[in-house]
Parts: sequence; C-alpha cells; structure tokens
Amino acid sequence: MPPCYRLQQLTVQHLAGGAGAPALHAIDLLVEQGEQLAIIGPSGAGKTTLLATLSCSNKPVSGVLQLFGVDPWALSEGARHRLRARQCLAPQTPPLPPRQRVVTAVLAARLPQWTLWQAFASLIKPADPQAAFEALQRFGLGDKLYARVDRLSGGERQRCGLARLLLSNADAFLVDEPLSALDPTLSQLTIATLQQEAGARNATLMCSLHQVDVARACFPRIVGLRAGRIVFDLPREQVTDAMITALYHNDAAHTDVPVAPAAPARLAVGACL
Repeated sequence: MPPCYRLQQLTVQHLAGGAGAPALHAIDLLVEQGEQLAIIGPSGAGKTTLLATLSCSNKPVSGVLQLFGVDPWALSEGARHRLRARQCLAPQTPPLPPRQRVVTAVLAARLPQWTLWQAFASLIKPADPQAAFEALQRFGLGDKLYARVDRLSGGERQRCGLARLLLSNADAFLVDEPLSALDPTLSQLTIATLQQEAGARNATLMCSLHQVDVARACFPRIVGLRAGRIVFDLPREQVTDAMITALYHNDAAHTDVPVAPAAPARLAVGACL
C-alpha cells in the first residue's frame, strides 16, 4: 500500500508570482495509511496551509505532493475531485449554511456518494436522520439534530462539522484546530471520538492543535511547524520541553531549536492517556 501522503521539498506560495515568503518551504513529510499525528506550532506557522494543501486546495509551486501514491495535480479535474473525496477536511470554522438544519448539514458528508437527485431529495426530507443523530451523539450533540445551524454556539458548530467526518467514506481526516471553542471535557471527548473512528477504519488522522499538552498526551507522532518549515517530526516520547519552548519562542529570528532525527514513517496508533 502506498503512503497516504508523501511530500518532498514541497513549497507553497500564497501570492501569485512568488511574491513574499513561502507559506510552506521545502517540506518533507511521509505519512503512512492509518497513522495519527498532531501538527503544532505558533500562529502563522503554516498548519492550516499544510492541511489545505493536502486537501488539494492549494497548488504547490515546487516539490512533490502525492496522495495515496498519486500526484493530484497531474490528474484531470474530475479525477482530482474523486481523489479529494477520499479525504475529509474539517476546517476550524465549518462552512455550515446558517439557516440549514443540523441534520441536513451533517448528512452533507454523503454528497460525494449521492446522485444530484438524492442530494436534492435529502434537502426536502433528510435521507438518514438516524445516522446523523448517531454521529452527533458521539460528540454530545444528539439533542441538536433538528436545530438550526445559526442557533448553535461556536463549539457546537465545530462539533457539528466534525460529525460529518463520521458519515464520510474518507480514508484520511484532516482536522484543523478542533478544540479552539471547547472546554477540557469536550476537548477530551472530541479527540477520543476522532481517534476511535480513525482507528476503526484505519483512516489517517492529521490534526493541527494549539493545545500542546493534548498533542503530547494523545498523539503518537508530533510534527512541529514554524515559519512554514518543519522543525521536528518525532514520536511524542522524544519531544522535549526545550523543543516546545523553542518552537513557540516569540522572537521570529530565533532558530536555535534542538532538532532530532526525523521520526520513522510508520508509528503505532495511540490514544489519550
């Protein structure tokens, strides 16, 4: 089986024409199918850009990007769309229509599997409300099944967006800052649910986090990102307090970060302690 993701010297530029510093610079990353890893780093490090690039939202300016052994940008638009459907990206702020019912928003995860007629019919009468309820219930939101999206709190909207993952057929979950609006109890439930689902279907789970303590407690592999570059890529046992302190150092010019050898590509799937 080919790796889920293979990046070699990957560079991504936000601005056309190559103006400004790259958002991601010469990234090397190998992620095997079924791995679970956390991406940490200060604001502006490139965490969201990395996940968006893996989901084919950003086209690299140079380097190698392979998804499931295939270069997505060498495919036709239709073939690339089908490849993207093997992933599910959960952004920090889910793009949920405000007047839509939660049940409809969650069932939208099945759009890639439906015909146009099935999708339209589900707008009138939800196709599988029980499945949506069960997905929401795992995130503590079962009572919001028929609520309107604009009546949800920020944290409830986040978990509603994550419930979509459970109804997708994705082989990889790309999750961006899922805990930003959650208290510690809900944070633990959310990470545990994502890890359980990923483990049950051998899906890859890549999760960007600002909560370093959660990353170190729950994920077997941690990637430290700063200024668009990978600073370390290690099993959690090898990530030291000194590395974390240096990674989040306020001085943008600070480069004296203790760097250890890169982690092996395949690591055992872990769970929160």
